[in-house]
Amino acid sequence: MARVYKRVYKRVSKRVNKPVSKPDDAAEPEVKEAGDSPATTTPRPVELPYSLSVRQLADLLQTSAIDIIKQLMRNGIMANINQVVNYETAAAVATGYDYEARPMPRRAQKPSAAEAKKRLPLHGEEAGALQPRPPVVTVMGHVDHGKTRLLDAIRKTNVMDTEAGQITQHIGAYQTEVNGQRITFLDTPGHEAFTAMRAHGAQITDITILVVAADDGVMPQTLEAIDHARAAGVPIVVAINKIDKAEASPDRVKQQLADAGLLIEEWGGEVVCVAISAKEGIGITDLLENLLVVAEVEELKANPSHPAVGVVIEAEMDKTRGPLATVLINNGTLKLGDTVVVGTTWGRVKAMFNDIGKPVKKVGPSAPVEILGLSSVPQAGELLTAATDERRAQALMEKHKLETAKTSPASKGVNLNTLYDQISAGRVKELNLILKTDVQGSIEPIRNSLEQLAANEVQVRIIHSGTGNVTESDVMLAIASRGLVIGFGVSTEEGARRLASTEGIDIRDYQVIYNLIDDVAKALKGMLEPTYVEVIVGRAEVRVVFSTTKGRKAAGAYVLEGKVSRGDPVRVWRGEEKVAESTVSSLKRFKDNVREVASDYECGIGIDSFDEIQVGDILETFSQEKAGQ
Repeated sequence: MARVYKRVYKRVSKRVNKPVSKPDDAAEPEVKEAGDSPATTTPRPVELPYSLSVRQLADLLQTSAIDIIKQLMRNGIMANINQVVNYETAAAVATGYDYEARPMPRRAQKPSAAEAKKRLPLHGEEAGALQPRPPVVTVMGHVDHGKTRLLDAIRKTNVMDTEAGQITQHIGAYQTEVNGQRITFLDTPGHEAFTAMRAHGAQITDITILVVAADDGVMPQTLEAIDHARAAGVPIVVAINKIDKAEASPDRVKQQLADAGLLIEEWGGEVVCVAISAKEGIGITDLLENLLVVAEVEELKANPSHPAVGVVIEAEMDKTRGPLATVLINNGTLKLGDTVVVGTTWGRVKAMFNDIGKPVKKVGPSAPVEILGLSSVPQAGELLTAATDERRAQALMEKHKLETAKTSPASKGVNLNTLYDQISAGRVKELNLILKTDVQGSIEPIRNSLEQLAANEVQVRIIHSGTGNVTESDVMLAIASRGLVIGFGVSTEEGARRLASTEGIDIRDYQVIYNLIDDVAKALKGMLEPTYVEVIVGRAEVRVVFSTTKGRKAAGAYVLEGKVSRGDPVRVWRGEEKVAESTVSSLKRFKDNVREVASDYECGIGIDSFDEIQVGDILETFSQEKAGQ
């Protein structure tokens, strides 16, 4: 344990960095005109993290990345704009630009998004009330890289063989003990579930284990998992798995991780990396010890003497026992017989079972537990709060309902049309973007251009980028990070579009880079022209066709949903084919002219300049509304 502790706190760079010479533009003093007072140059302080990319270093030194690359090349260091350099190299470069480099405090080196540091509320934070609690660990990585096999090795139970296709199908929580200390593991089916929990407002993970197969290397899902963990502000511990295979190449994996911005300790970085074989049980103890060290650095604490606060991991209706919920306790202690509120449901805890199915009477912070006694099945991600009595429980439920009613879908994400207003109101300090492009070569120029944009102290931050269509996972990440999705030369999957519409997430599609950059720049400055989206107002089915006194054809229709109003734009659909687009010229109920007809009512509809209507046609009225309203 002491060996691991020493390695974390005494990080020694394995690479010798050559001293970096002063840049050309700083080598020769500025020529002063006669009469000018002599200038004295005082180095400006700058805080640098223990590892950062060339692009980040250029931003901190307020110069171009090209200049930084030139200085590194002059000293024999070949680096691209995404190359990660250690503190010593960055400090030497900073000195050449008249900066005095200082190490950035460790806790300040995490993602700066305010929401990334949110945790469930703690009670009784007075001195002495908080005590260390076990860390909650999530395992993520590419499919078939050994996530479940690793948990199987840790728990010493054969969980994987019971799962269909050997791919994790559910979310569970398990505890293990190492050197007298407990660690809680969340067994998730991937980063999508991890982010879905955050999208519900619950961030319960303290550490993420990134599993990478030594024979396969960093894959697209690996990069997605890295981005999701970074967006959540969660420390990453890398587990290079399958080192027992003949084709394993751990060094290649380490290089790929460095290219992705994860510089491991062995190479002078901050990321803990352990080589393991989950199948053979190699390196498991070392990995667990490292998790405890990282947890100690994070100073994870809770107050076990206060009422319980937790999060629902999963829930179901058991045929014999009724509503059953798996809860991870974040703070406080949950006892048998406690009255609890979970979202819009409540109940008295009648029975509790730990992660191995054993009945328990109480559970403390970071412990998973199944509870019986709720009146209905809650949703995963809902917050559990222990109440003193039934009256308090009812009050908490009513409060939750009011807060839910006040929260509009548009408030869950950032919309370019309303971005400047949110910036002015102080609600947005960072613009989080999910970028999807048609080809890999489009990512860098778009990323570079976007990250150079800044206005009113608002930074543009690409929290995830990749190729391919916009998926539900991208939208879920935007929900969790209060961001928006930008697609360049790609399509949006129908499921993603529906989810974005429901949750108020702005998806922008572009074909020209200039238009993309220009829209974001104008939005930051409050100059973006509003865009309009089409909204379906109503749908009616033609039941009969009749002739009017003027010799025109009209439809006897039944309004299926929404409403139909006189003057609305209307489309006529015949099966999957659109046969006409016009306006509603007349609208009647029996013999009376009316302005609108609601759903579940019959009416007569006349369509301007269209007499070929047929029985069975669907009339769809629509309107254009300003996006973000």
